[in-house]
Amino acid sequence: MLKMVVGVLALQGSFNEHIAALKRLGVKGVEVRKPEQLQNVSSLIIPGGESTTMAKLAELHNLFPALREFVQMGKPVWGTCAGLIFLANKATGQKTGGQELIGGLDCTVHRNFFGSQIQSFEAELPIPQIVAKEGGPPSFRAVFIRAPGILDVGPDVEVLADIPLSAIETINSNPAIQKEEESTESGKKVIVAVKQGNLLATAFHPELTADTRWHSYFLKMVPENEVGTSAIVSTPATYQSSVQRPIIDFPIYQ
Repeated sequence: MLKMVVGVLALQGSFNEHIAALKRLGVKGVEVRKPEQLQNVSSLIIPGGESTTMAKLAELHNLFPALREFVQMGKPVWGTCAGLIFLANKATGQKTGGQELIGGLDCTVHRNFFGSQIQSFEAELPIPQIVAKEGGPPSFRAVFIRAPGILDVGPDVEVLADIPLSAIETINSNPAIQKEEESTESGKKVIVAVKQGNLLATAFHPELTADTRWHSYFLKMVPENEVGTSAIVSTPATYQSSVQRPIIDFPIYQ
């Protein structure tokens, strides 16, 4: 029986937190820094971090061709925050000169939609599709840190979570939010989690919480013929864990 091994791109960012979350589910996560290491994993997580720095390091290690091939092969890939930007076909709000993208996800992402580091926040997100597969409470407490937003998606993209702009615009003064609110109808929501085929993307950081339902959901995207049915997830997802969460002094949006 093959054992599931999940790669976590370990150039910069919260890769250790993803590996710890996988371990809580009984799944081995391994750090990936070189193209040849992708040959030894069944799926890949691209973590949050500083997307420009991650792109420069990926280019330095000649990772982009191998990452694109991994996506095109149909291997499951999950991008969180900066990882979402990497997977998008198009990104706006980038620094001068932009950054290289992996692509594959039919969407347009605004790189710093929710503002700077000091405009980080937490919010309760309804997640009906995740709850249908993983159980637990109807919402997920999501951590947004200098987060991107998904401006539009293609017809084959399934929206898994969104957040009303009106819920955050009163506190977050980022011009991107104000411009989006002014140019659209009242009640506009910005998309923050999507799935398209083998690709999963979230603008927030599930790895910074004790709730492992997003990780469990991703693991079930790995084809059974690659690892066997008993190797998909060996430990049920947790959403009220005894693991003590670090105190994060972020605004809470209801």
